[in-house]
Amino acid sequence: MNDDARFCQLIPGADDSPVLLHVPHSARTVPGPVRADIVLDDAALERELDHLTDAHTARIAELAAAAAPLRPWRFVNGLSRLVVDPERFPDEREEMRAVGMGAVYTHTAHRERLRGPEVPHGPLIERYFRPYAAAMEAAVAGRLAATGRAVVIDVHSYPTAPLPYELHGAGPRPPVCLGTDGFHTPATLLGHAERVFARFGGTGIDRPFAGTYVPLAYYGVSPEVSALMIEIRRDLYMTEPGGPAGPGLDALAAALAELVAAVG
Repeated sequence: MNDDARFCQLIPGADDSPVLLHVPHSARTVPGPVRADIVLDDAALERELDHLTDAHTARIAELAAAAAPLRPWRFVNGLSRLVVDPERFPDEREEMRAVGMGAVYTHTAHRERLRGPEVPHGPLIERYFRPYAAAMEAAVAGRLAATGRAVVIDVHSYPTAPLPYELHGAGPRPPVCLGTDGFHTPATLLGHAERVFARFGGTGIDRPFAGTYVPLAYYGVSPEVSALMIEIRRDLYMTEPGGPAGPGLDALAAALAELVAAVG
């Protein structure tokens, strides 16, 4: 793994915990060589980071891990999703390529140009995407080896009002959206999440964001890897866009800790 692997941080939990809290979009860091290929000026880049960063989600996961009776493991991305988005498919399977937001973004949340068409995607995929994917795969393999199963809980947030890039932004925006996969999300995992997050005003399933993250080596072939995406509407816990956290953060962390306890 290259030097940038230090940005993929695996934070150990209890040896016998199967739970892995995955926090892919909480960071704002854009390395200098990557920044050089982004066409936005500094002020516009900061605004873009405000809109697209899942601010404070690493803190929610940290507090939840500390509160859970059996401490889960955490895998935290230290780089902005503007470098690469580790949750996208790196090929034509990714529907967000339609708006320039595949594994390597070419456009912003407002569908403006982020990178010029001359910027090659291959080096970014090789330097950042593949090492991240390999490290996440190894983290899941570790939970499987230790406990016989792995439960990946993807911790995200999303804006109160839809952004222009959203392909499925029309319709309700529930306080907590739960993203599922027909193969990897068992009914028990989904049911526990619906129960613990109901206190925030209700949950929705796969709207406005669907699916969940499973390393490709296990995707669709390993039922012992279960997964769920949690999308928290940002007005529950922070000032939008990109502002400070509020008192709702602690309550959300407590609910996530309760979910971890229920499935771990």
